[in-house]
Amino acid sequence: MAVSSGSLGYIVVDGVEGLFRGASLVVDFRGIPMDFRYTDPIKPSRLEKILYGSALEVYLREELILESLIGAIEVKPTLWVCREADLLLPLKNITKGKVFFLAPSSRSPMDAVGNVENTGESGVYMIQADSVSAPLRVAFPESTKEDEIKQTAGVLVEAAKTMELLEPFGRIQKAFSSLGEE
Repeated sequence: MAVSSGSLGYIVVDGVEGLFRGASLVVDFRGIPMDFRYTDPIKPSRLEKILYGSALEVYLREELILESLIGAIEVKPTLWVCREADLLLPLKNITKGKVFFLAPSSRSPMDAVGNVENTGESGVYMIQADSVSAPLRVAFPESTKEDEIKQTAGVLVEAAKTMELLEPFGRIQKAFSSLGEE
């Protein structure tokens, strides 16, 4: 696996209408794709639902989909980004790298680009990545140190100069739609 400096790895794993699927997209700081992987939709059988019980969704999302996506990536990003908070810890354990959850917020912009503000929730911060947008809601695994949070904020500020940080999630959703049509 090649290591790329200045890149973000976006990962999405979802289950809609009984179908589970996932995709990863590694982009450089301009938003240009460097690697894309996806899984075919998985529809558990009735027997699998019975045998796995309440553990089925965790097994499908974490072990089957997430592990296969991470294992298939050829370009290792600087940071991994997810939009599902429940994937944060499994993603950290599988990648052994820096990971965080990223979501929009409805707050007004903070005073300065690069500001980091603790929300009071464990591991959840607001980070002002650019000068005009609302700060981003960023959650880290509990073991994340303060200096790592500041480094991540710096990477987000750097990337936000040339790309919209949440936009690759939309591309992954469009890719899912396109793959479903084929």
